[in-house]
Amino acid sequence: MTSPLLVVGSVAFDTVRTPFGSGEEVLGGSATYFSMAASFFTSVHLVAAVGEDFKDSDAAPLRERGVDLAGLTRIPGRTFRWEGEYGYDLNTAKTLRTELGVFATFRPKLAEPLRESAFVFLANIDPEIQTEVLDQVTKPRFVACDTMNFWIEGKLEALRKTLSRVDALLINDAEARQLAGEPNLVRAAAAIRRMGPSTVVVKRGEYGAIMFSEEGVFSVPAYPLESVLDPTGAGDSFAGGFMGHLARSGRLTVEGFRQAVVLGSVMASLNVEDFSLRRLARTREDEIRARYRDFQDLTGFAELA
Repeated sequence: MTSPLLVVGSVAFDTVRTPFGSGEEVLGGSATYFSMAASFFTSVHLVAAVGEDFKDSDAAPLRERGVDLAGLTRIPGRTFRWEGEYGYDLNTAKTLRTELGVFATFRPKLAEPLRESAFVFLANIDPEIQTEVLDQVTKPRFVACDTMNFWIEGKLEALRKTLSRVDALLINDAEARQLAGEPNLVRAAAAIRRMGPSTVVVKRGEYGAIMFSEEGVFSVPAYPLESVLDPTGAGDSFAGGFMGHLARSGRLTVEGFRQAVVLGSVMASLNVEDFSLRRLARTREDEIRARYRDFQDLTGFAELA
């Protein structure tokens, strides 16, 4: 049974440069990419803050996908901005400028219907805010979160409190090693699972993703692409596909989680083919199904005679 999905995170304006092009003041932010990807699977309720410089037309791509923007709060000041650039390997962004703007003082207050959300995703934001959101939801069926090196370095204890209350953590490989203090990824995932989340999904960029859980390990490769223009938001798009599928199917089973990892990888592969939300905005559902089948072919093989 399909359940609505709540995401709390950032909506931002990004300026991005890669060897293959650039985007100036384009729509970005963790909750933005997540919501766009998840909207192909279920109804999405976005909670974030923007400034007075954010126009109604800026949210058009999200609105056209049916994302509920009632929780998008406009606050006096400027919208969160990020500027970065990538080299040819496209694996790591070099941050050139960050302006938190209204996001620096944002404290989300969930409307009553959103407090009853069954599926909740805490995007890459201050872990103290993530905990405040958890204090407001009543009986979530499944909660997942993301984080980054900035919070691991600066607010580790607050992050540990959040992790003790979530079911899954979605994190990249470098951050997983940093959080666990363990260079071996398998041991790092085990250490993180002991912190609280029963499922840890490690995003590895061009090398795919690995899920660690009580049921074992599941790995998928990255989708082979001829053209990658901008990796910004790939991890958030992955999370949107992952959580969107779980909310749609309601199947918190081994097979359900494996399908979620593959669909997360599908949405990430689509997102990186253009800047901002442009590729996701023109995505068709048959493309998602086709890439899902491609993943089946990529990982399918016969037993040895």
